Amino acid sequence: MISAARELESPNAAPSDFDAIYDRHFDFVWRSLRRLGVPDALLDDAAQDCFVVVHRKLDTLREGASVHAWLFGISMRIARNYRRSARRKPTTSLDTDSAESPESGPFDDLASTEARKTLQRFLDSLDEDRRAVFVLAELEDLSAPDISEALGARVNTVYSRLRTARERFVAFLAILPTTMLAVSKMPWPRWTM
Repeated sequence: MISAARELESPNAAPSDFDAIYDRHFDFVWRSLRRLGVPDALLDDAAQDCFVVVHRKLDTLREGASVHAWLFGISMRIARNYRRSARRKPTTSLDTDSAESPESGPFDDLASTEARKTLQRFLDSLDEDRRAVFVLAELEDLSAPDISEALGARVNTVYSRLRTARERFVAFLAILPTTMLAVSKMPWPRWTM
């Protein structure tokens, strides 16, 4: 039990216990699937499918490999399948937008919802390769070598995709109406300041 706790201290450690991986990384997988374009109505199913694959392939995780990178690679393939399926048979979500914190007011809720929708529209406009790099680098704060490992691409390719995705993001924000930017609390990307 103590060794399992030590393995979880490092995000790049490779715990061999499925339950520990699930507990530690479920939120990351769910966020990744959402950002990779899985429809909201299918997120729970996609996350379950992802962890079914994790359980089945846990023994293939190399010692010392980045668990985040490995999980993102699985999530990316699951998301691709769900996006394809959603195009063939669209679904509608019965869920309403997630509840905001009780301390936030209606304007904060609106701004947060608009920022999420704006970000999702931008992510939907990117091709799959740039989208994956942008999500991992800017939203999950993974390093280029970790992204390279997750995607099976060279590090220079990762940097190139990230640069073009950032340029497109700045261009995307530039064409938004100024009123939308005023309502949205989405900060300007840190690399443009």
